Amino acid sequence: MKKMLTASLVLVATLFAAGSVAAKSTKEISPYPLGERSVFSDRAIEERIKPVGSVCVEGDECGSAAAPAEEVASGPRSGEQVYNASCAACHGTGAAGAPKVGDAASWAPHVAKGEATMLKNAINGINAMPPKGMCMDCSDDEIKDAIEYMVSKSQ
Repeated sequence: MKKMLTASLVLVATLFAAGSVAAKSTKEISPYPLGERSVFSDRAIEERIKPVGSVCVEGDECGSAAAPAEEVASGPRSGEQVYNASCAACHGTGAAGAPKVGDAASWAPHVAKGEATMLKNAINGINAMPPKGMCMDCSDDEIKDAIEYMVSKSQ
């Protein structure tokens, strides 16, 4: 009986020592106290439902939260710039039946209809081509320059 009692005390002491070591290491796992580690704790709930951003209205003091304004290009873009930014995806590959730049035969029927018709179709869209080829920030003049660029490269 005495041996069993001694063995039990050694076991309890070992478990107690292991428990205190484990308790120290849990502080390294989470910076929050034990009651605040649950996903149901007030801290965890507040963290999940906090706003993801804020609105800064021009003229208000927002500190460093306001992002710097983007530089806007000054003046119209060249036909080549518009082509590279918006037209090349389809007209560079011939996707969805678009006349491929550099292929005179595919451009011939369009050129035959005249520049005004090509411009009208490019601005309003035709067949699979959406209006302005999805370049919604392009002016009509920029679209015209892009058409002239593509036609010049295809003759």
